[in-house]
Amino acid sequence: MKITLKLYASLSDYLPTEARKLNAMELELAAGTTIAQVIERQNLPPKSCHLVLIDGVFVPPAERAARPLAEGETLAIWPPIAGG
Repeated sequence: MKITLKLYASLSDYLPTEARKLNAMELELAAGTTIAQVIERQNLPPKSCHLVLIDGVFVPPAERAARPLAEGETLAIWPPIAGG
């Protein structure tokens, strides 16, 4: 199945160079792949995956290991953001 992975702020460094302009890339995944498996597969630091959305809907940390992705979904991940 194909999904779109979007990474923002410092996490965009984990995207291939050609995908950084759009902060997005397509991934081909096995059916039943979970959010946590994508985070691991893409070598993202789990503690940096602060805000996780699927098609614009927040996924709490406790649900990420069990939440399977589906064909055509968009997984967006932001690191913790600080500022003032």
